[in-house]
Amino acid sequence: MNRWAKILLAVVGLVILAVVAIKLFVNANTFRPAIEKQLTTTLGRDVKVGNLSLSLFHGSLVSEGLTVADDPGFSAEPFLTAKEFRIGVSLQTLIFSRQLNLRSFQIESPQIRLIRAANGTWNFSSLGLVRAAAGPAGGADSNAAPGSSKGPAPDIADLSVGSIVIEDGHAVIVGLPAHSKPIVYDHVNLTASDFSFRSQFPIGLDVTLPAGGTIQVTGHVGPINRDDPASSPVDVQISAKRLDPVAAGLLDPSAGLSLLADADLHATSDGQTLNTSGTIRAQNLKLKPGATAASKPIDLTYRGTFRLKENAGQVEDASVKIGDAAIHVNGTYKSNAQDAEDPVLNLKLAGQSLSIDELQPLISAAAVRFPNGSVLKGGTLSMNMAITGHAKSDVIIGPIALDNVSLVGFDVGSKIHGIAALSGVKTGDTTNFRKLTVNVHITDAGVVADNIEAVIEGMGELSGSGTVSPTDQLDFNLTVKNAPSKGIAAKVGVGLLTTLNGSGSGSGNGSGVPIHVAGTSEEPYITADVAGAVGKKTKSITSIFGKKK
Repeated sequence: MNRWAKILLAVVGLVILAVVAIKLFVNANTFRPAIEKQLTTTLGRDVKVGNLSLSLFHGSLVSEGLTVADDPGFSAEPFLTAKEFRIGVSLQTLIFSRQLNLRSFQIESPQIRLIRAANGTWNFSSLGLVRAAAGPAGGADSNAAPGSSKGPAPDIADLSVGSIVIEDGHAVIVGLPAHSKPIVYDHVNLTASDFSFRSQFPIGLDVTLPAGGTIQVTGHVGPINRDDPASSPVDVQISAKRLDPVAAGLLDPSAGLSLLADADLHATSDGQTLNTSGTIRAQNLKLKPGATAASKPIDLTYRGTFRLKENAGQVEDASVKIGDAAIHVNGTYKSNAQDAEDPVLNLKLAGQSLSIDELQPLISAAAVRFPNGSVLKGGTLSMNMAITGHAKSDVIIGPIALDNVSLVGFDVGSKIHGIAALSGVKTGDTTNFRKLTVNVHITDAGVVADNIEAVIEGMGELSGSGTVSPTDQLDFNLTVKNAPSKGIAAKVGVGLLTTLNGSGSGSGNGSGVPIHVAGTSEEPYITADVAGAVGKKTKSITSIFGKKK
């Protein structure tokens, strides 16, 4: 064996001897009480660390387990548990001075239990909130509602570490009160560099969502607000791919709204006001139960603010581009303390000269049904609606106008009983609306439509009002007048209508023929009240046609 080989073996032997000596000299478990105390003080939650061992290769203390208690106002079960917890330390001070200098934390495959109270607060919102011994650490009084706080003024414990890492976490989201099965988020990875409660620090988060979606968050957080950690300043960029809000627990399945979204959002907060903006591309959009998913993606741009202390926000502008026009939404909303999923709305929804053909995907998504499976084509739609009240029982009011629109596949003449039998109405398989204006009032009790004014080609002018029940039962009372000399009544029809209109002339400018619409929107039943109108006239039906030659 040559000289250099002997020297190398001697060095290796010394290293092995040093490692063994250090492990014999340093009992890692002696530091466990100090670590638990500092983490408990820092998080405001009771923290338990498992059996510790020293890893010289990684420069860390390795715990065989980790448990972080929940806010007692939410749950008695742990907030976080993990089988392995690595604590980066300064080996020099640990070995030679027997002092604990924490440098990093790395949690492997933790199980995280996230709870959202009915008022919208989360159990993680109080992490880092430290209270005096008179009250439970970091939590609410046992008799207080989840998310509420009582007790002496809080303070934030000082902790500065180079990095905090959570790898391959498993998060379960639970609602209070529990009304549906928990939502599971897998592969939760979080990094925070140069972490300190008293300064801004960079973060990165990526999560695999239910139904295969993903979300990534990058940006900065801090300094942590000493009075309310949940309102700490943030500046983050959020990117979501194939996000299913229903599967992710963001939307109530019973609402009927569903979609797959790709989103790029920017959010900033000074601790008082949260500003958000960005773009969302929604695919397979459904706005109501039983709707057919939109055949094309819907692109939405959004800009808004939320006032954290007031739990109220403003939609400055949310717009959906429809061809050369756009649908705009703006207004205010306020969170509901009893039900975070049922905010109070005060919104305006408006669109002018929207192309009906471009609107087809939204018409399908809104489950709008037309008679006999007919399709609305051509022309434009304009609307100016107000949306007020609680989201789950909102009220929608405002005017709607159609111009030069065709209902293809619907023969209105064949649906009119009474007049059609006498005049042989034949309007073909398309009903053309030169114009249609109506004021609607939509609630859970159904739809009330009034101030209806329409001009239908081949039929004349219609006016009146009516209702649509929650089960889609129609009840409309309309009046037809100014029937044309061609179309709905042809020669016989004009004579009949002008006589019933009360003019006795070809102009048809009388009071009109009353019409009642029943049935459903898909199968309407239209009846002309010929008998009632004729009973008020002095002429007989035969006199309408004139004398035979």
